Amino acid sequence: MPENKLGITDSAELARAEEKISKRKAVEMFETGFLDKLAPGTYESLAMIHKYLFSDIYEFAGRLRKVNISKGNFRFAPLMYLEAALQNIDKMPQSAFDEIIEKYVEMNVAHPFREGNGRSMRIWLDLMLKKEIGCVVDWSKVDKEDYLLAMERSPVRDIEIKYLLKNALTDNIHNREIYMKGIDHSYYYEGYYVFKAEEL
Repeated sequence: MPENKLGITDSAELARAEEKISKRKAVEMFETGFLDKLAPGTYESLAMIHKYLFSDIYEFAGRLRKVNISKGNFRFAPLMYLEAALQNIDKMPQSAFDEIIEKYVEMNVAHPFREGNGRSMRIWLDLMLKKEIGCVVDWSKVDKEDYLLAMERSPVRDIEIKYLLKNALTDNIHNREIYMKGIDHSYYYEGYYVFKAEEL
């Protein structure tokens, strides 16, 4: 369990506090127009989203992780390649749905933060979709198991995740309830990561 500003030592208690605080911050981002000022599709914007969501909880909010992380047998981008990977992702095109999802998949492989990647990235994804194709994902229409399996396979075969997300698109892009579903469903997609002991 990562150190936190709240002084919480129980992982379940931390998860509850993190969910409550990050949801409140997500609403603030939406209502204050913070998101409208970000450049869609850049790592810098993703880091700003992450910092906004988690700065009350973690010192490392908005900062690149300093540990290698994995999920099951899948290892996310090793530290030594992480910055180069993020620079390459910034340069990827994002003018069409397929390009946007390919960029999302690559950012998931990079997994730049120690915690909270999924929630930050879903907001980041919706910013790109909103700007480029006038849609966002309604996460309530995305089955959790299907999503997890599709994301696990996406670095090799991204057709499944494209299919899932394309079928969950909505043009109701100014609806706060739809926006918040990406945060509400955070428990579906996170908490699966194993941290390596070494602090590099």
